[in-house]
Amino acid sequence: MVKVIVADSKYNCEHLLGQYLDESHYDILIEEDTDCYMEADCGLDTKTECDKECSDCDKGADERRIAFKFRKNWFTQEEQDQAYIGLREAATESQNRGQAAGPRGEMLGVEGRGGRDWVTDYELEVLDFLMDTSGKLDDEDLNDVTVASIRAKHAGAPRSAADETRGSVWLRSQVCKEYPEYFGWFDKWVDSLEGKSKDEIVNEATKVATKWISTTNYAKSVFSGVAGWYDRYPRIPFGRATTYTRDNFDKFKLSFPFLQSLNRGFKELLPWRWSNQKSAVDKIDGRFVVPETVFTTITVNKSFRTAAHRDAGDLDTGLSNLLVVGSGEYTGGYLIFPEYRIAVNVRPGDLLLVNNHEIIHGNTEIVLTKPDAERISLVCYFREAMLELGSYEYETTREQYVIDRRSNKEHTLYRPLWNGVSPGMWDEQEWYDYLESKLGREVVQKYHPKAYEVKSTLEDLFG
Repeated sequence: MVKVIVADSKYNCEHLLGQYLDESHYDILIEEDTDCYMEADCGLDTKTECDKECSDCDKGADERRIAFKFRKNWFTQEEQDQAYIGLREAATESQNRGQAAGPRGEMLGVEGRGGRDWVTDYELEVLDFLMDTSGKLDDEDLNDVTVASIRAKHAGAPRSAADETRGSVWLRSQVCKEYPEYFGWFDKWVDSLEGKSKDEIVNEATKVATKWISTTNYAKSVFSGVAGWYDRYPRIPFGRATTYTRDNFDKFKLSFPFLQSLNRGFKELLPWRWSNQKSAVDKIDGRFVVPETVFTTITVNKSFRTAAHRDAGDLDTGLSNLLVVGSGEYTGGYLIFPEYRIAVNVRPGDLLLVNNHEIIHGNTEIVLTKPDAERISLVCYFREAMLELGSYEYETTREQYVIDRRSNKEHTLYRPLWNGVSPGMWDEQEWYDYLESKLGREVVQKYHPKAYEVKSTLEDLFG
């Protein structure tokens, strides 16, 4: 029996981005087969364009509103064990996870960078309470019992402790416009709200949360990495296998049965979204895709508690998939969706299909119960930018071109530590000639149709 949840409404949780979530951010813990849908007026266009029967279009509309689908014990133990061996070493120390990495660092006060200091758990919890329009806040006053209880809970907590901050900092320049004597300003501001209406308090708290907190996020080191294949970006302007996949392909292949089982579950449970993702896969070279799946890329996290964030880069009309492998010798790690006050206890062997680019999510604390225990979580998806790639041979030639330029000391742009990349390099005759020498004129014409127009014009001008 599958439990079905359809949300009535959605909480505004933008202020939680970058902070750790805990039991105060959910009311329902999911530990059974469940389908959860976003509210009817979620702001998504649920109309679909296709040549199929109306029932299929209706299914597509329903799937657009999906928050998650959860199934217990989907994978066999053998599939899990092989995936664990095949993927766990992809998670290496990283500082490139942005808001998901949560907070780090020490207090930045008068002697700190930019005259800013960290926003504490206490301050964020008070703001969270004051912006709550669900009825907890009385119209008559600030509900001193609740504010006092928050203060008491955090009394004596060291402001400099990394675990007590959320990775956001106050904009001192903004705060000091109203509180020139900066020290103790937050409690003075809270006290100044006494006697105001609920709407006034919500508006004031929203202003402080959105205007006085820096949008810059400071991430800490975590163990996270990527397997599979990746698209281009400015410093690495070619599609390629990730470093882990390139150097450990035989080991990576051990995860294929697990990923193929995931693909079958995705197709069975969300056929419209799976079909969208399959259509995208069919447009790119199959050598950039896990065989017999609709996934190009797997993010691998090792015992990594993610802070509240949204994912980016996955196909909008497809879906990401979150799974856990390993011994299971840990507690916590619930995946919380604070906008819907729901958490899911994803354990090894479970399948979670989740709309993680639309919905804010993050984990509760992960407590390892044995010294050698670890929780390996996997996020499997199709990177939308892969649609911009050419064939495998074309992308490989782009890579080799960069390598050859970088190692050519006679190149006019050569300099120590040059990475072989320069502005406009893919629209220059040097690249066209190199590509033609490697793959032929037809390939140049396919990917750079104006290449020979340029060359012909130059030949006419200079004979």
